[in-house]
Amino acid sequence: MTDKSPVIIAIANTKGGVGKTTTAVNLAAALAAPRRKVLLVDLDSQASASLWLGVDRARLKPSSGSCLLHEFPIVQAIRATPVPHLDLLTGSVELANADVALAEVKGRELTLKNLLQRVRQRYEMIMLDCPPSLSLIGVNALVAADALIIPVTPQYLAADGLVSLLASLDTVRTRLGTKGRLLGILFTMVDPGRPAACEVRNRLRAQFRDEIFHTEIMMSRALEEAPAGARTIFDHAPRSRSAVAFRRLAGEVLERLRSTRHSKR
Repeated sequence: MTDKSPVIIAIANTKGGVGKTTTAVNLAAALAAPRRKVLLVDLDSQASASLWLGVDRARLKPSSGSCLLHEFPIVQAIRATPVPHLDLLTGSVELANADVALAEVKGRELTLKNLLQRVRQRYEMIMLDCPPSLSLIGVNALVAADALIIPVTPQYLAADGLVSLLASLDTVRTRLGTKGRLLGILFTMVDPGRPAACEVRNRLRAQFRDEIFHTEIMMSRALEEAPAGARTIFDHAPRSRSAVAFRRLAGEVLERLRSTRHSKR
């Protein structure tokens, strides 16, 4: 990957309820803020990221499902969002049938990668909001991605599943020869007042060290309220600690990407 080539980042975790869509929407908005052209691809059949950005459920199509499963032109499916410089390829319920629809397709794991190649040069960054499973769509995202961010809540069961998730991702990378690397593990929905949560965070930081982002996304009323108004945290509460955290996370992401590129020279 050269300095000028766009980068594709997958936001993934096979466990639901870990702040994956919250991360995808607000990190994409933070990265787009300095006039950086960003595309957010909603790959979840529930289309939460699309709804968050103000797309009515009745108007989700044409979606990423339309492009992946029915060969709808991706250029016609991408739409602008209220966030300057941030475009969206919506999710839709069509994606729930992706495993069946793509089962007989030759090279089915490459479907998303090939699709994004048609628009990749239009963007500096492409963010993938992945479904909460290693379904065929999830595997497609891993194959297409240059880098991976894993949101995880500091709770025992979620943290315990992290090791299994990383092992599964390594298996996919080995079998399919994907180039995507782990950019970082992100603590989300952090409640500093819970001793058990602090214990889990400390244990995981000791275990994974530099693989965990310094930035943590705390639980906040502002983040809970933002989707109802179809606003990112920067429009809903621009001075909140959540907005500050996502700006800081964007900086960390860019720094890690720069470090990766320099290390490959």
